[in-house]
Amino acid sequence: MGAHRAPRALPGLLIPLRGRDFRLLWTGMSTSLIGDGILLVALAWQVYALSGAPAAMSVVGFALSLPQVVTLLFGGVVSDRFDRRKIMLGTDLVRGAVLTVLAALSLTGGLQLWHIVGLVAVYGAASGFFGPAFDSLVPQIVPPDELVQANALDQFVRPAAMQMAGPSLGGILIAVGGSGLAFAVDAATFAVSALCLLLMRSVPSLASDSSSAWGDFKEGMRFVRRNVWLWGTFVAATFAYLLFIGPTEVLLPFVVKNELHGTAGDLGLVLASGGIGAIAAALVVGQRGVPRQYMVFIYLTWTLATLAVAGYGVATASWHLAIACALVNGLEAAGTIAWATAKQRLVPEELMGRVSSVDWFISIALVPLSYALAAPVAAALGVRETLIGAGVLGAAVTLAFLYLPGMRAPRGLTAPA
Repeated sequence: MGAHRAPRALPGLLIPLRGRDFRLLWTGMSTSLIGDGILLVALAWQVYALSGAPAAMSVVGFALSLPQVVTLLFGGVVSDRFDRRKIMLGTDLVRGAVLTVLAALSLTGGLQLWHIVGLVAVYGAASGFFGPAFDSLVPQIVPPDELVQANALDQFVRPAAMQMAGPSLGGILIAVGGSGLAFAVDAATFAVSALCLLLMRSVPSLASDSSSAWGDFKEGMRFVRRNVWLWGTFVAATFAYLLFIGPTEVLLPFVVKNELHGTAGDLGLVLASGGIGAIAAALVVGQRGVPRQYMVFIYLTWTLATLAVAGYGVATASWHLAIACALVNGLEAAGTIAWATAKQRLVPEELMGRVSSVDWFISIALVPLSYALAAPVAAALGVRETLIGAGVLGAAVTLAFLYLPGMRAPRGLTAPA
């Protein structure tokens, strides 16, 4: 008999996949993220087929996002009181049902705009429960020394699924069978995700010291207030997102089409380059890890990512925009991996859902205002000037928060083994 061979070591990014539960979670998540990418294309295509007015898409976007913001804080409390796996399973079933109804109405020709508004509101409300539960479940099923790799894997699959594979598949499905077929396939991705969650082992809920949901919420807020690295970063994200999210989403397509006289394909290539940048960052950080000074690394990468938004304003060719987009998304992903790991290492498991929900809630609170201000500010200052200002001011605000007392050295923050 031949000599026994030791199993080949996995690349750093893939190490967490050795765990059965995380492998199932990652498989389901990856599948549903492809569905999310399909939905981005199918929903817009369906809305514009029913009503050619951009205002209709704004109404649908508002109906989708507002319920998510409203349910986020409650979703965090729930995820800390009950089995997080079951919460995610419930949200997948609700969102899958919404998409099934959308598909049926679209395929039978009975879909109207008010149907979409009402159904996506239910979809958004369910999504507010999913994010905090997912963020809280990962550190329960992944060993502490594999959290960096698990978060890097998450940041790898998100752009690959949502910015590249999902939209491409969505376009093909719409060409073959219309938006109804795309909605149906998206519903099927949630069925796959739900099956994966069912196959996972049950993760017990963590005992709460409070007998009420309101008491749980106050306990989470007290923990956030005691830790400057948490509340400071939440507030920093609020103002940074206010400054650059709206200008980026609203004005980047304008620059491609009207300033550089590019095509829809050019815009697609620019956005795809952002996905490539994020994937590359996830591979590097997943393999090499992050420095011991997590918070310094987080703030420097996010500062540079925001500054790169100014590149949209100075670009004179589509490939310039592609480089800027790759930098924005790559640096953002690198910082996000470190940020998720910091929360998972420093926030007690029994508080993770509430802290995560507060993170989501505060960070995106002013995003609707950012969208609303982008067009009038650009009309007053100029499109390119708005993008440059958004990048420079956003970077300055982000970097300033690094110098809050206690921000750079939170207790218990150490490099992975």
